[in-house]
Amino acid sequence: MTHKTYKAVRARLRALMCGLRAVRGDAGMVTSEYAMGIVAAVAFAVVLYKVVTSGAVSAELQGIVKRALDARM
Repeated sequence: MTHKTYKAVRARLRALMCGLRAVRGDAGMVTSEYAMGIVAAVAFAVVLYKVVTSGAVSAELQGIVKRALDARM
């Protein structure tokens, strides 16, 4: 994606979001929305932690680190 395309997409998304805020009539989230966002983020972190610390993924990550440290330059 070129820088020009990125800027165009970003501007379009910003315009859409501003339009949604104008329709909703508020500029931010309420406390319950923040709480749900935090709960979702924590749940995602727990799932990610479980995946990364599982046997197969852990062994693969250790193998990647070992190969990187053993690489010749």
